Amino acid sequence: MSPGFILSCIAGYFVFLLTIAWFTSRGATNQSYFLANKSAPWLAVAIGLIGDSLSGVTFISVPGAVGKNQFSYLPVVLGYMVGYWVIAGVLLPLYYRLQLTSIYGYLGTRFGPHAQKTGSVFFLLSRTLGAAARLYLAASVIQAFVFDKWGIPFWLTVAAIIALILVYTFKGGIKTLVWTDLFQSAFLVLGVVLSLAAIGHELGLGLGGMVDAVKASPHSQWFFADWATTKNFWRQLISGAAIAIVMTGLDQNSMQKNLACRSLRDAQKNLCLFSVVVVVVNFFFLALGALLYHYATVKGIALPERTDLLFPTLALEHLGLFAALVFIIGLTAATFNSADSVLTTLTTSFLIDVAGVDSRGDATDERTTKLRHTVHLGFAVVLLLVILGFRALNNSAVIDLVLSMAGYTYGPLLGLFAFGLFTRWQIREALAPVVCVLSPLICWALDANSKAWLNGYVFGFELLILNGALTFAGLCALRSGAQSSSSA
Repeated sequence: MSPGFILSCIAGYFVFLLTIAWFTSRGATNQSYFLANKSAPWLAVAIGLIGDSLSGVTFISVPGAVGKNQFSYLPVVLGYMVGYWVIAGVLLPLYYRLQLTSIYGYLGTRFGPHAQKTGSVFFLLSRTLGAAARLYLAASVIQAFVFDKWGIPFWLTVAAIIALILVYTFKGGIKTLVWTDLFQSAFLVLGVVLSLAAIGHELGLGLGGMVDAVKASPHSQWFFADWATTKNFWRQLISGAAIAIVMTGLDQNSMQKNLACRSLRDAQKNLCLFSVVVVVVNFFFLALGALLYHYATVKGIALPERTDLLFPTLALEHLGLFAALVFIIGLTAATFNSADSVLTTLTTSFLIDVAGVDSRGDATDERTTKLRHTVHLGFAVVLLLVILGFRALNNSAVIDLVLSMAGYTYGPLLGLFAFGLFTRWQIREALAPVVCVLSPLICWALDANSKAWLNGYVFGFELLILNGALTFAGLCALRSGAQSSSSA
């Protein structure tokens, strides 16, 4: 495929998104931006969450990582399902009962303003890094196969992508994102399904033959009994549940769309459906990875040095025009879906939790709108700078990078919410930020020295649970004599 044709596909896709944004953002208010006027259809939200969960990381990194990690990611995804059920049964009822716009308002109600700001800051850090890593991955592929051939620098490519995202999210916010994410998720899923069909056609395999090829693949092992390995089934399962709880249930980016549903029951139906679909779709990506390695072996194609480039290299250079077109559509959906909602939710959390616009008497609607526009643009610039930092520093599979960062940045959120939900103690909450900083630092030291200190043990994603436990213990040390009157 020529770079011009690829760019035309991306431009056409953007026009499609812009059309949706034009229809959905007419008459938008601050309430539309924050919570879509509490009128988002639950099915649309459920489908849109697929794109948030998958993004470019899953689309590119998961198939490539099969060569190194086999199907050990599958127990993590099964753990996600368990985590989503916990969110639907425990956290969503709490958020709806308190009528929250930002979920970190719960920490303010339960403990005080320092805890609320601490939770928000860790979210802002977590989501900025995570969204930057995801967008970096997708933009790097577009850069390698299109813009490098035209001599256009990477920073300009990323700046253009972020500018396009700003165009269709700036006014409508969540009201627009519910619908754009629905269509982007549909394109993402269509991308993997049609990619499976394309590679099956190239190998002369029907559905049964593809299933047999995946079963026979040396990459399809999914159960690892050795407790010492990071691939251990039970470690992955438990870690997956914890990751889902914190990266969805304690994450403003995911919960803001759920809070935009018409009722608690609708939001719960959304998450239950999503929990099943996300397992099926992730399995498709793992199967695609096994078939890609099988195809490379059969055709004698040299594997790229970076596993992240396996899928794009085969799709764009070896599997034919149809596969290339499907890949571009899926990757474009992943690219825009990686960052569009995060700009809105970062802005929401900053305005409500840090700036406190909902509690200020002088915060008129006009003033809030003006501040919202400024903050939205500011986070776009921050996202650009972080992506350029990844470009300079990152040389590992991005799926591992994103989930490793989650262990450090989401752990304090897990500890704060667990302490609030499972105890009735109050704390000297001015010191809560200290505990939330120390816990990740202790985890970093343990992770760096675990082989020497723990008889060869290597931490995996369960580092997140340890981080939350340390935060919980630190908050216990800060408890005061008073008990909370909140019935969380």
